[in-house]
Amino acid sequence: MPVTAEPKPVIGQDTSVENNLGLVHACAHRFKGRGIEYDDLFQAGCMGLVKASAAFDAGRGVMFSTYAVPVILGEIRRLFRDGGTVKVSRSLKELALRATREREGYIHREGREPTIGELADQTPKLKLAASHTDWPCLKLKPSPEVTSGRYGKLNTEVYGGPLLHTWFDRPLSMAGKVCVTSDAPAGTKTIFVDFKRPVLTIPNLAIHMNREANQGVAVNPQVDMLPLLTLIKSDLEKEDFFLKALAAEAGVEKQDILDYEIYVYNTENGTLCGLDGEFYSAPRLDNLTSVQACLSGIMNSTAGNEIHVIALYDNEEIGSSTKQGAASLLMDRVLEKLFLSLGCSREAYLNALFDGFMLSLDVAHAIHPNHSEKCDIKNQILMGDGVAIKLSASQSYATDATSTGMIESICRNAKIPYRKFSNRSDMKGGSTLGSISSSYLTMRTVDAGIPMLAMHSAREVMGTADQKALVDLVTAYFNKTNMD
Repeated sequence: MPVTAEPKPVIGQDTSVENNLGLVHACAHRFKGRGIEYDDLFQAGCMGLVKASAAFDAGRGVMFSTYAVPVILGEIRRLFRDGGTVKVSRSLKELALRATREREGYIHREGREPTIGELADQTPKLKLAASHTDWPCLKLKPSPEVTSGRYGKLNTEVYGGPLLHTWFDRPLSMAGKVCVTSDAPAGTKTIFVDFKRPVLTIPNLAIHMNREANQGVAVNPQVDMLPLLTLIKSDLEKEDFFLKALAAEAGVEKQDILDYEIYVYNTENGTLCGLDGEFYSAPRLDNLTSVQACLSGIMNSTAGNEIHVIALYDNEEIGSSTKQGAASLLMDRVLEKLFLSLGCSREAYLNALFDGFMLSLDVAHAIHPNHSEKCDIKNQILMGDGVAIKLSASQSYATDATSTGMIESICRNAKIPYRKFSNRSDMKGGSTLGSISSSYLTMRTVDAGIPMLAMHSAREVMGTADQKALVDLVTAYFNKTNMD
């Protein structure tokens, strides 16, 4: 066949080729038994790997393996088109021979073909960024319809630890999931619904009827937190006015609804505030800020020979002890299946956990302009100071000196603003999923996040510039090539 021009070598190409020989074997195995010797298939695949290594542009945001596999397969298919011969450089032949010797040695020792992970002799490094998706709010109870005169209200219970008084007099809506009957084999299906418009409100009691209101009034969740939904037009509507509305929103018949999980949320839009727009006020900043940073950071980074994962857990606000929470084995099981699918052994997976790193993201308390005494005398952070690295002797934050040093180094090198944060010694702060999740995954962990005010209010406040700092941190963290 005609000699194909050798791709021009680049700095680090040999290492890139060696580290990804497993890809060549995986591709070559697809064509075994089709009339061409395996060694020839492998050599053609190596030529494709070298071409991919020379042409790969990490700036495109694509993993090397994703780019390389089609190129490798293309060279192998070219081999079939050209009659089954391939000419490669001496250096590449030596590389291929070395890989072949390693493969044959493994077969001799173990009596079987090596997996891709075993042949590569390099377990991918594991980096994880984690946050939670839930927020403190109200959840509807079963059979929630409650009437008072002609008012139709909804019976709710408190989810997490919200500042209840902040929910009064706001435009509220509902969202969640509905389980309905179905023709599917399981006999049920789940429909996600969101009313997306203000349908609820919780009215305050007028000052004329509660003269002590400004002295502080206890809020009774069972009495005071029942949102107003509608006016009852007839006695026939008293028992199912909510169920009818839910069925209409889900596009099903009322009698088809089996069960539901519906949550109340604030519909108000976020807005900039401050003379220069330096603050941002919005619902659910805890913890949508961290979720956005995780998503942006992983999309803005390149993985190389690493495995990058973001974990967006549910139920952090109620303790994380659910099947989808950080206090479950969900992530451990998912990661193990991932490593096994790549041909790595369970031992290799466990080693990756021990060597891995997790960046746990959740919000921190900014110093309050009217209550600075509630913060630590030294380890404070203001909105606008950047990222808060959170530390606690109780390990309610999982951060330790070694892991903190790694994140600090990233911040300094990338010029990302940050401060260390601790709660007052005589005041118990909140905990994060970092300490919970790291106890299951046994990974080095840092807890970090943006500073904010009014945490767990129906509307919270953050510094506008701090979100960029958090995104920059997650991006730089995933792009850092060595966390040892």
